[in-house]
Amino acid sequence: MDTAPVSAPATTSRPQSHRKVATAAALASAVEWYDYFVFGIAAALVLGDLYFPAGSSSAGVLAAFAAFAVGFLARPLGGVVAGHLGDKRGRKPMLVLALTLMGLATTGIGLLPTYETIGIAAPVLLVLLRVAQGVAVGAQWGGAMLLATEYAPEGKRGVYGSFVQLGVPIGVVSANTMFLVVGAATSDSAFSAWGWRVPFLVGLFVLGLAWYIHRHVEETPEFRAAERELAQKAKGEKSSPLKTILRGHLGTVFLAGGSFAVNTATFYILITGVLDYTTRELDMKRSAVLAVSLCVSLTQLVLIPAAAALSDRVGRIRIYAIGAAGIALWAVPLFLLIDTRSLLWLAVGTFVASCFLSIMYGPQAALFAELFTPEMRYTGASLGYQIAAVFGGGLAPFLMVLLLEATGTSMAVSAYIIGLSLIALVSIRILARRADSRTEEQPLEPRAG
Repeated sequence: MDTAPVSAPATTSRPQSHRKVATAAALASAVEWYDYFVFGIAAALVLGDLYFPAGSSSAGVLAAFAAFAVGFLARPLGGVVAGHLGDKRGRKPMLVLALTLMGLATTGIGLLPTYETIGIAAPVLLVLLRVAQGVAVGAQWGGAMLLATEYAPEGKRGVYGSFVQLGVPIGVVSANTMFLVVGAATSDSAFSAWGWRVPFLVGLFVLGLAWYIHRHVEETPEFRAAERELAQKAKGEKSSPLKTILRGHLGTVFLAGGSFAVNTATFYILITGVLDYTTRELDMKRSAVLAVSLCVSLTQLVLIPAAAALSDRVGRIRIYAIGAAGIALWAVPLFLLIDTRSLLWLAVGTFVASCFLSIMYGPQAALFAELFTPEMRYTGASLGYQIAAVFGGGLAPFLMVLLLEATGTSMAVSAYIIGLSLIALVSIRILARRADSRTEEQPLEPRAG
């Protein structure tokens, strides 16, 4: 069988140790995603004109979104490298390395001269720094997710995994807040000249968090034991976690990626594609649209852990599938509401879509962790997640602009979302059948104890 049996989570460490590890993982996830999202917002607002001057605004935005997508192409590389080392050497060192790389890359973007100043070197360096961001976030997710889920109390793996997932809405809220504050404090000309750089320079604080985790966050006794066990196993075996995945579990990786692509694609359509569409095509105010995005993201702080807690009781795949089906059903109403140019209906449309995204995203960390055994879990879970990011999130804003330009209707974007939803539902169905075929001693979806 392609899927792997799952060992039970450790349950012998003290509750405060569980919480400490989960808090560290959640903070790392939040600051990492903040740095990653500021690029997407800036790409929708200013990067096209500053780094990719072209004959039309659409061409500049397409170029900026292409640079945005490049970061997603680099994410599997970060997942593979960090996964291999994380499965052999431990989770925390890879998390610290990912935070350091992200902090340096994001600060570098904030200091980067524009095309007008250094010519073609500007977009080239921008793309290279975006690649570094992609490698960093590809490495980060697996480490943070496993710190939280591997040592969660029995029956609470979904809830603890959701702490890491909360990094996404926290990152979106923080990034949107920074752009709103800077936009309110500067004129339009000042914002384009230097104000947009301020959210990127906050990346310096990520370096401080990396140092703090490295020096002050202690790993649980179970994690240190796991490190010793993995180190001993590495000495006795030549096979790497990546080879193990490629030889026997690649199908599981692709099913995981196929199940999640619609979630990450719809998410990035909402936070970047819709921002560009509403401000450039529908002439809605930038600050108002950012405020709506911020408020909707705040609701995810409640919805994500709620969905995760429910998955601990009724099963991951069942909750996950409800979210995927909801995204498909809401794809058309979503853009019908956005096209009204009303802030109220924009908020309603994106809020409902966000609810279905949260229903999927809450249990996703625990579900992916449970697809693979500990010695290959970092590699397998990271690859599944990052494959979805490449084919879903990375291309989604770019494809949205292309579809709108080619068809002249937002219903083309709805069709794109529905197509990805169908792929997700088929992938989830196959995963469910594999879960049904497992013995009671090796369940895919452990119930709460």
